[in-house]
This record gives sequence, structure tokens and C-alpha cells, in this order.
Amino acid sequence: MDRRSFLLATAACLAGPQARAQEGGTVAASMSILADLIRQVGGPRVKVDALIGPGADAHVFQPSPADARRVAQARLLFVNGLGLEGWLGRLVQASGGKAKIITLSTGVKPLRAAQNIDPHAWQDIANAKIYVSNIRDALVGIDPAGRDEYARRAAQYTIQLDQLDAGIRAGIASIPMARRRIITSHDAFGYFAAAYGMTFIAPQGVSTESEASSRDVARIIRQIRADKIPAVFLENMSDPRLMNQVARETGAVVGDRVFSDSLSDADGPASSYLAMMRHNLDAFTRALR
Repeated sequence: MDRRSFLLATAACLAGPQARAQEGGTVAASMSILADLIRQVGGPRVKVDALIGPGADAHVFQPSPADARRVAQARLLFVNGLGLEGWLGRLVQASGGKAKIITLSTGVKPLRAAQNIDPHAWQDIANAKIYVSNIRDALVGIDPAGRDEYARRAAQYTIQLDQLDAGIRAGIASIPMARRRIITSHDAFGYFAAAYGMTFIAPQGVSTESEASSRDVARIIRQIRADKIPAVFLENMSDPRLMNQVARETGAVVGDRVFSDSLSDADGPASSYLAMMRHNLDAFTRALR
């Protein structure tokens, strides 16, 4: 090997993952759950920037000028859709509108809650697999050289999702049918309920933007007493006072805090999508068995 070839090879080795990360470039995701799915498919070829970090609430997010700059620098902007990101139009306009928007819920059959579309489609593993396929195709579109790697990583992750789905079904099957009823802070588990045969009731609707009224809370308390609903669960980004009040007035068990719209920090129990779903399942089964 001549000196020039040696220097080039050495430079490539030193660059390592950083060089590879430039092949797919930087992409943005609206929230932490989507960012994790993108990282699973993109691997080291893609740098992912989550606008809404762990523990934050996408329903009430207010983009800043810094967020607009982050979007302006991204090749793609991955969003959930289904009405979750009501702030998206303002953000795209402020960023200059150059990033291509990828709606990951494309292909999902949406559920309705009252008069609203339920945006929490990722709570059904079958929908998460649709998200993964949409991520793979979008990344191939901006980085054709990575086609094989994106396809391989998506296929491997889909196998993990299938295993997770089987685990959830087995866990729910271990709960007596009469006890598969839960109160949560807001109506974020409709897709989980439809997929896995549980009933979720919430004082708030599918969005956390509006507070539950005293009439809503009174209705929930009556329903817990009448139906003998065994447990209430706080969500990670929710104010605990409301659910603690409900628990005090009904005697229902307060289960572990669950994660619906965002992941936990890296050292928390829901640092990835797979960990989030497993943690929630464990919380449900411990309280309801």
C-alpha cells in the first residue's frame, strides 16, 4: 500500500461512525417515541434529532425559534400525524419549509374517540410495524446506498416487535377478564385496548390540552364504584393530583406510572419503545392480577 492509500484508509478508520452518519444525514422527529423507531432502522447512517424530548407532552408543545432552525437543517421531518402535532404548520413555516415531511401513521386505520381521531396509534404493535416500514422507505429515499442496511435493520426490528406483541398478548391473558379495566390520566391507550382486549377510561380525552371538568371526574368516580374498576394509572407527563383524587375517593389501587406519549430518560424504565411497552405491560399485570 502506497503512502497516499495508507493515509486515506487511516482517515476513513478514524472517521468511523461519524462519517457513516453523514450518509443518511440529519433527520428530525417530532417526539421521542418516533426518534427511537428511526434510530432502530437508521442505525449509524442517520443522526436523529427529537424536537420533543423524553417526558415532554406533544399535545401542548410550543415550538421555539431554535426548533425551527433544527427543522431547517434536517433532510426529513418525521411526524406522527392523526392530529397529534397541531403546531406543525407554524413550525414548518418558520423553518422555511425545506424539510420533507414524512407522516409515519400513513397506512394506519385510525380509531375515533368521541368526535376526535385518536393519534396514539403506536400503542398497537401492528401499527408500530407500519411506522417502521414507512421509516425504512423514507430513509432509502434520501440514502439509496443504505437500502440493504435499512432493510436489514427494519426486518430485525420487526422480529423484535413480533416477539413483543406475543409477550403482551400472553401477559394480558394472565389477567382475569373481569379485571381488565383501567383508569388512566388521558385517553391514550385506545389502540392498545382494541388490539389486546382491555378497557381504558380517562377523565381527559385523546388530548391533554383541555383539563378534565369536575363533571368528568365525578362521572369517572361513579363508574369506578359501579364497575369495581381495580386500578388507576398516572402517565409520565401528567399532573398526579387528579388521579390521586380519584384513587382516594374510590379506593382503587394506584399502579406504577406508565408511559403513553413519550419515553423516559436514558436511565429510566422506558428509554426505548420496546422498553416502554414492556414496562406498561408489567405495570398493568402487577396491579390487575
